Amino acid sequence: MKRSILALTLFFTATAQADVSLPATFSDHMILQADAAVPVWGWAAAGEDVSVAIAGQTKSVKADDKGEWRVKLDPLKSGESTTMMVKGKNTITIQDVLVGEVWLCSGQSNMAWTVGRLRAFKDEQATANAPQLRMFVESSGGAGASNVKPRGEWKLTTPENLANFSATAYFFGRHLHRELKQPVGLLVSAVGGTPIQNWISPKSQRTHPEMAKPFTALDATMKTWTPERAKELYARQLESWQKLADKAKAENKPVPPKPAPSPDPRTRAPGNLFNGKIAPLAGYAIKGAIWYQGESNAFTVEGGKFYAEQLPMLVKDWREHWTQGDFPFAWVQLPNFHNERFLGWCEVRESMLKTLAVPHTGMAICLDLGETKDIHPQNKQEVGRRLGLWALAKVYGQNIAWIGPLPKSPQFENGAAVCTFEHAEGLKARAGQIEGFELAGADQTFHPGTAKIDGEKVIVTSPEVKTPVAVRYAWKDDPKANLVNGAGLPASPFRSDAW
Repeated sequence: MKRSILALTLFFTATAQADVSLPATFSDHMILQADAAVPVWGWAAAGEDVSVAIAGQTKSVKADDKGEWRVKLDPLKSGESTTMMVKGKNTITIQDVLVGEVWLCSGQSNMAWTVGRLRAFKDEQATANAPQLRMFVESSGGAGASNVKPRGEWKLTTPENLANFSATAYFFGRHLHRELKQPVGLLVSAVGGTPIQNWISPKSQRTHPEMAKPFTALDATMKTWTPERAKELYARQLESWQKLADKAKAENKPVPPKPAPSPDPRTRAPGNLFNGKIAPLAGYAIKGAIWYQGESNAFTVEGGKFYAEQLPMLVKDWREHWTQGDFPFAWVQLPNFHNERFLGWCEVRESMLKTLAVPHTGMAICLDLGETKDIHPQNKQEVGRRLGLWALAKVYGQNIAWIGPLPKSPQFENGAAVCTFEHAEGLKARAGQIEGFELAGADQTFHPGTAKIDGEKVIVTSPEVKTPVAVRYAWKDDPKANLVNGAGLPASPFRSDAW
């Protein structure tokens, strides 16, 4: 009898191991990227024959020695709902598959911030009926190695689902969906309070002298840390705690908190969120990515400046892992906000401006969309729209204004700073006189400037600075600044100095 039970157990275990399976991203209601060779991958028994069929095409492959398999679909056209069928020793049928535009949306709390937390939620909920606008929220935590499977499911835009949608991602996707009239899929992977170094792969960070430093201590720890040792240590901690708990109960005193098991040290190291929340998505065909982060790198001036090295590294890192070439990538420049803890807010903005030198990147300038005392501004609708303007103009080829005035190198002549801009057609003050400019002379002391518009230039003077050598615009966390172009899009903060 025991042998029969053992035989059945082995049979069912082998059968379970042989079943074809897929990452959670390949599931009901998914959206696949249009007009691209779409990879599809998963797991099966080693050597198992696997086929993937959709929209009249079938791709076949044999699982490798590790039980991993991958096929690449021929480009699909945007269209109505279809079905994908994956066959091995079992069959998986994925229902209600759409083909359209897929975007990765990542960052910290202002990307994770949900529509349900907006004061305007009820109004937004009343119009949330867009079954071809869908979101997959990656719900894993950090990980010590990049071999975890994604968690989540595809959700349609409905009044019931909207509350848990990322607000920035949703309003970005909504703008694209309305303008392109195509299905839009949003892969959201965001965690509040996280610095950029958590989102870059450890491999890339180890190539940078400064970013590699935390890994020196980690490597030393990992030489002695093993799961078995961690379990032994935790068992001893529990034993000690139990004695203290029993003693406390006997004496009618509060029981001390039960100790938590010690996690793999790598799960708290830089790159942990790349491992846990980006690597599992890498390879899922996308059109591009949007990024709303930077607050947690703005605590110091040095950190804000260093962001100019970190953000380009993140863009490069993700592009390499997706193997789609230099896919479009845009970010939200930090809006106006003031808190004395954040000493590098202006420098992070400047670093974001500098990173526009990376090919095929963009930025939504949001200097006018923040709230002085709230790091989580409510107007995510306009943030999403401005990201959408960039995508429509630079990715989808629409002839529209997509960004506010961007500074060129200023000239100093005749006691004035002559500031020229790109994207400056219709340059004007949003209201009243232009505010936000400052001038400094050789003494490096800045004074308010008087600014006048001359075509696509701004001439800045100050009676207190006879011979200016430096000019700044909106160089404060929460500045009074109102320079916009004809489309009403605000100019980026900038400075000509590096003091």
